[in-house]
Amino acid sequence: MPVGDLDSLDTALLATGASIFTALSGTANVVMQLSRPEVGYGVKDSQVVEGSLFGNPRRRQRTTVGLLAVATLGTADERAAYRRATNASHARVPNAFDPELQRWVGACIYRGFEEARELTYGPLRGAEREAFYRQGAIFGGMLQMPAELWPADRDAFEEYWRTGLAGARIDDAVREYLLRVIRLEYLRRRIPGPVLRFRFWLVSGYLPAELRAQLGLTWTPRQQKRFVRFNRILGRIVRLLPPRARNWPFTRSIRGIRSRLADGRDLFDS
Repeated sequence: MPVGDLDSLDTALLATGASIFTALSGTANVVMQLSRPEVGYGVKDSQVVEGSLFGNPRRRQRTTVGLLAVATLGTADERAAYRRATNASHARVPNAFDPELQRWVGACIYRGFEEARELTYGPLRGAEREAFYRQGAIFGGMLQMPAELWPADRDAFEEYWRTGLAGARIDDAVREYLLRVIRLEYLRRRIPGPVLRFRFWLVSGYLPAELRAQLGLTWTPRQQKRFVRFNRILGRIVRLLPPRARNWPFTRSIRGIRSRLADGRDLFDS
């Protein structure tokens, strides 16, 4: 299944995935990405302080959401411009241009979008499943993954994904970094206990069991039952929302990016 030009790839189906679920599972997705040691240490030890989560959390959040918004809602020119800005930011990050690591990060993002889509509308099947998967190649493409590295079809991706999870390793140093992220320590203010407990519950629920165990998080059958019920109820609510609200914050982000491009402003500067 050739993907072709990733910049001009049609992502209309991909854009129907509810970004509300993507936002809720975002921290768990970061854990997935950093479970590859080369990615984990590259992020943890990055010298790009001005663009890091702990150095400039507002900018980091805006640029991360922006990448996903441009990938799913942007034009070919907007994707190309954002990719250039991303490359400039990643130039000092270790392993940032390794094609295999780009594929892993893109695969993690895709899994998050696929899960969000299915939690909202139900399982993807047949031709729609393959079309949705094909469009997911854009996430690796935004990180400069060569198109030919994207697994040929959804079944091939599943094999790649399972192999990747089996080889994931979260050591003590990366684990502590990730726990600090979950605890919102980068905000440098006291976080209420109920908020932290909810965050840990969400991360635990959205993580694959293999990574949950490596992070040292517990998960009981009772918690799983509550988590399934939570997602089912939220899915019903999200389906009732108008498309603009359903795709927040991506709709807001793409407006900001287009404004910066029109004014000639730097896409990543605060």
